[in-house]
Amino acid sequence: MCSLCGVLGGNEHWTDAAARPGVFTRNHGSPDRRRERAERVRAANEMLSGLGLVLTDWQGASFVLSTRTGRSEIIEDLGHLWPAAETLAGRSCDPLDVAFIARMEARYVD
Repeated sequence: MCSLCGVLGGNEHWTDAAARPGVFTRNHGSPDRRRERAERVRAANEMLSGLGLVLTDWQGASFVLSTRTGRSEIIEDLGHLWPAAETLAGRSCDPLDVAFIARMEARYVD
């Protein structure tokens, strides 16, 4: 993609809800898209908490991934989350790792 398309917002990621009906989501209204985005940030933070990382939404356009010490990185979309998490955490971060999934599932056992 050329840089101009990126600046103009032509790089929608599949994890982002889009304003166009039928694209990425069934929700058409802006409040629905914001609510979906907030839920994705909440879910990501559950996974990132064990790494000492926090994800925040930045004006509905990007995300900021931060460490407890204040180091941070701006990421465009959730497709860039895990590589950035590895950089900031200084270790491998595999959300599909069996042990990681078991720890996440153990949080919800009654």
